[in-house]
Amino acid sequence: MNTKDTVYLEKYAPTLLNHNGFNEDAYIKHNVKRGLRNEDGSGVVVGLTNIGDVHGYIMDEGIPVPVEGRLRYRGISVTDIVKGFQAENRHGYEEVCFLLLFGHLPNRTELADFCSVLGSRRMLPDNFNEDVMLTAPSPDIMNKLASSVLALYAYDEDAENRNIENIYAQCVNLIAIFPTLVAYAYQGKRHNYNDESLYIHRPSPQWDTAENFLNLIRPSMSHTPLESELLDLCLVLHAEHGGGNNSAFTIRVVSSTDTDTYSAVAAAIGSLKGSRHGGASIKAMEMMNNIKSNVTRWDDESEVAAYLEKIVKKQAFDGTGLIYGIGHAVYTLSDPRAVLLKERLRLLAAQKERADDMAIYELVERLAPLVFAKVKNSTKKVAANVDFYSGFVYSLLGISEELYTPIFAVSRIAGWCAHRIEEIIYGGRIIRPAYRNVSQHKEYVAIDRR
Repeated sequence: MNTKDTVYLEKYAPTLLNHNGFNEDAYIKHNVKRGLRNEDGSGVVVGLTNIGDVHGYIMDEGIPVPVEGRLRYRGISVTDIVKGFQAENRHGYEEVCFLLLFGHLPNRTELADFCSVLGSRRMLPDNFNEDVMLTAPSPDIMNKLASSVLALYAYDEDAENRNIENIYAQCVNLIAIFPTLVAYAYQGKRHNYNDESLYIHRPSPQWDTAENFLNLIRPSMSHTPLESELLDLCLVLHAEHGGGNNSAFTIRVVSSTDTDTYSAVAAAIGSLKGSRHGGASIKAMEMMNNIKSNVTRWDDESEVAAYLEKIVKKQAFDGTGLIYGIGHAVYTLSDPRAVLLKERLRLLAAQKERADDMAIYELVERLAPLVFAKVKNSTKKVAANVDFYSGFVYSLLGISEELYTPIFAVSRIAGWCAHRIEEIIYGGRIIRPAYRNVSQHKEYVAIDRR
C-alpha cells in the first residue's frame, strides 16, 4: 500500500469502520446462526453427503455426550483403512483417493490401474512451468497454487464440459498434478524471493504421491521408506473431513453455481489458506517451540503445566489464550487422526534422534486438558487434534513451514473433488443462504446537498 492509498483510506474508511455494527443481541433477536453453528456448538445441517463422517459426541436428550472420535471415508473407518494398508507394508493415499472418488475400495487390479493413471499425469503441460510457474512466482505458495489451477483452464480443451465423465477426468488430473504444482511453486519462491538455488526435478510415474513430493522438493531427490510412509499417512488423514469444513463447503457452494472445475478448486484453495482453517499446524509448531524455549526441564510436569497455565491466561506465547492443536469443533475425547499419526511418529522421532521432542509433545497433550479444566473451571472435554502432531512430522521431514498448508491441499484435493462431484450429481440447486438486512431506511440526498 502506497502513501496515496493510506491517505485516501484514512479520510474515507472511518465512515464504515466507526459504524455501530451488530451487537450480540441483534444476532439473537434475528436467530442468526453465526458461523453456521447452533448454540450448542454443533453445525447447522445444510446438506447430505455419503463421503465423510466426523463423529465426536452423541446427543442424549439434547445434551452432547463426549465419545471417542471417529472418522469414516465412504462409511469405512479411517482407522481400519490405515491398519489395513499398514499391515501390508504399503502406502494408502492413492487407495483413499479411489475410495473417495468412486465410492468403494479398489481391488488390486483397480488400484494398480488407478496408480498408473495418476503416474502418467504427474507432468505439467508443455511450457507450463516456464510460462506460468517460474515467470510469475509468488511469495505465497497457496496463492501460486490457486493461480496455477486457474491457469490450467487454458490448457484444457474441454474445460467447460460439464459431462460428469469429463469432470471425473479433470479431478483425476488435478489429484495427480497437485504435488508437482506445489513443489514447483515452492522452488520458484525459494529461488526468486530467498535467492536460493533452483531445483526443478521431473516427477516419476513409478513414484506415488508422497514419494514424488519428497523427491521434488529435495535437492537430493531421495527419502527413506519411513519418511515417505509418514508423509503418506498425513495425506491419508487429511484427505477428507466431512462436508461441513470450510473448504469442502466452499467447493460445494461454488460448484452449485454450475461453474468449471478449475474455478471451484481455486476457491477451495483460497478457503484452506486462511489461518483459521489450514494454518493450525504452523501455529502448533510455533507454540511448541515457544514452550521448549521457556521451559528449563522438558520432563518436569509441574514446570510445563505452569507455563501452559500462562498460555491459557494470555500471559505467554501469542496472548490468545489458545493451546494450539488442543480441542476440536467436533471431536471431544480423541481425534482418531492424531491417534494414528502419533503411533508412527514415535518411530520417525527416534530415527531422527528427536525422542526428547516427542516426549514433550506427549506431555503437553496429556497436561493441556487438565490445565484448561483448572484455569477455565470447565468440564468440557478436549484432546489433541491432528494439527498438534502434523507440523512436528513435517519438521522431522525437513519440510519448510511455508509448505505445511500446501501439503494439506495436496491431500485434500481428493476430498474436494469428491464433494464437487456429489454436489453436481445430487445438489441440483444453487446454494444461497440469507442475510437479514437491519439497516434503517434513508432518503437519497442530492450531491450538492451532501
